Amino acid sequence: MTRYVALLRGINVGGANLIPMAALRTSFEACALADVSTYIQSGNVIFTATGPERQVAARIRKALAAEFGYTGLVLLRSQAQMQDVIATAPARFGKAPDKYRYDVVFLKTSLVAADALATIRTRDGVDEAAAGPGVIYFCRLISRASQSYLPKLASMPIYQQMTVRNWNTTTKLLSLMGGPGPT
Repeated sequence: MTRYVALLRGINVGGANLIPMAALRTSFEACALADVSTYIQSGNVIFTATGPERQVAARIRKALAAEFGYTGLVLLRSQAQMQDVIATAPARFGKAPDKYRYDVVFLKTSLVAADALATIRTRDGVDEAAAGPGVIYFCRLISRASQSYLPKLASMPIYQQMTVRNWNTTTKLLSLMGGPGPT
């Protein structure tokens, strides 16, 4: 049995892909997944599963397409992978929330973080980005957030292969999975 979080891209954002969390939980349970729970309304589903990750993801994608017409990105991360994402974050990442906004860009498993990072622009004095295990860590100055390049990422073709969660959501998801939070 493996504990996972499914990160669904574009759920209940901007009036698109409207899926009630109770219906999402029921759908996951119908896929023979156990201990299903959701966190906030933006497509974070925590569950326990047996079998190869690829097969679990395929069952989820098929069910979501059939029940909700959702064909967006479904990324799975195990509890161990989420622990790694948090443990290997840059040293200052998440430490000054009054000064910076922190986001974790989760990548489709076929993407190499260093390669994806090479396609993302940052603005000196505003943005910082670093590659991690299947993620890109992105922070930007709150006082200059309107000058950040992160919003431009959504218009790039590579964006279809990633989903973004803020640092607080990322650490909370690990906590809900039963793992330790950041130190």
